[in-house]
Amino acid sequence: MKQELLALTRRLGFDLCRIAPCAVPPHRDEFLAWLEAGHAGEMAWLERNKERRTDPDLVLPGARSVIVLGMNYWQGPVPESAIQPDPQSASHPAGRIARYAWGDDYHDLIEKKLAEIDAFLIQHGGKQRCYVDTGPILERDFAALSGAGWHGKSTMLISPELGTWFFLAEVLTTLEFLADAPLPDRCGRCTRCIDACPTNAIVAPHRVDARRCVSYLTIELKGSIPEEFRPLIGDRIYGCDECLTACPWNRFAKASQESAFAAREFVHGWSLRDFLSLDDEQFRTLFRKSPIKRIKRRGFLRNVCVALGNIGGAEDLPALERVANDPEPLIAEHAQWAIQRIHERLSAHFPSRTGH
Repeated sequence: MKQELLALTRRLGFDLCRIAPCAVPPHRDEFLAWLEAGHAGEMAWLERNKERRTDPDLVLPGARSVIVLGMNYWQGPVPESAIQPDPQSASHPAGRIARYAWGDDYHDLIEKKLAEIDAFLIQHGGKQRCYVDTGPILERDFAALSGAGWHGKSTMLISPELGTWFFLAEVLTTLEFLADAPLPDRCGRCTRCIDACPTNAIVAPHRVDARRCVSYLTIELKGSIPEEFRPLIGDRIYGCDECLTACPWNRFAKASQESAFAAREFVHGWSLRDFLSLDDEQFRTLFRKSPIKRIKRRGFLRNVCVALGNIGGAEDLPALERVANDPEPLIAEHAQWAIQRIHERLSAHFPSRTGH
């Protein structure tokens, strides 16, 4: 049955399939201490689900195995032909979007594939719970137990075949499969991921303070971004890839064969101020089927304003001044901050003749 399962997952386009025993996750105590320290920030669902998240039997009574699945989303180096010269120019600065959000929403794609695996396991008498990073499960613990990879110092899972560029999914099942062996930690003394973090969010090896993380600040945080972090966000407008990009194991990464993850036009073809013209309906249309849609216009334009505050110029001021009066207070606040930052830069570069 395991061989049939492996063949099915390959046919469905998964790049890895490994089995972990269904047991209390190894980092249960560390996770609870992390929550207690407040490092989850506003991600309250982690606190609400902590009992289930640390005991898979509460998620699926009688679960015996965890099927860990990985799907590569690496698109390879960006060809110069894909980058429009105008948005990348100094007068039309562009923002950076985390690679996982370049294409269609992976949740929708992978959930359909998990339904087929569920149907296969039902035929063999199993009961399942299937998740794509949305369920109450410490997925990276089970992924490491299965040998899909090991815990990097950034807390990201590292695969010797895929590097760091892959999605995880899990199927808890009452069927018992022969578990695969875990891999040893192969990070050694390397600290490149820690050194690369722009906000020093990796406060110790294997420990991230989410409240400092650019991905948290630009995606999970619903309100105002603390001013101390805004300059450190740079030109990032959705997520952050710095700790992933820095990992030397990515030299083994291969381009994904899944066309749904290919970069959409807005990734390389839009300038930052282009995004400021979007109303709610245009935002929903542009980001239809994209994971970016989840932060809504208010969150995305907040991020765009911060990026313009960091790298924008005089040409961006009219667009920012328009959204500084946006009915959405969150957008207006960050636009006003960006305008002030640009004026400060202009004053520093072009001081008045009097020297004041």
